Amino acid sequence: MQDSRKAKHIRVSEKRQITIPKSFYDTLGIGSEVVCELRGNEIVLKPLPQAVDFSTEILEELIREGYEGETLLSEFQKRKQQIRPAVERLVEEAKEIAKKTIENDDDNTELLFGDVKE
Repeated sequence: MQDSRKAKHIRVSEKRQITIPKSFYDTLGIGSEVVCELRGNEIVLKPLPQAVDFSTEILEELIREGYEGETLLSEFQKRKQQIRPAVERLVEEAKEIAKKTIENDDDNTELLFGDVKE
């Protein structure tokens, strides 16, 4: 197995700014933002995951529900704002379940994936 780690020495400016090497930037497809994590005594930068846009699905559902005109626009904006918090809650719940599973040495694979056929 080939180690995919690469390292470069970079300078930190007086304003605590760094420049990500172009080859790293291009390889990871970094946009205008990254996630910065503090892990022990390390700083880890990761590309910000691209947000999934559910606009089409939201609009289709609203139209099926009979919304139109200004109420369609208003309800669309309301529901679109609810997506991110809902996804964040799901992610946190999944992390908590995974943490408890590891702590308790439980194997919930059958419970979670028992209905999935190969």
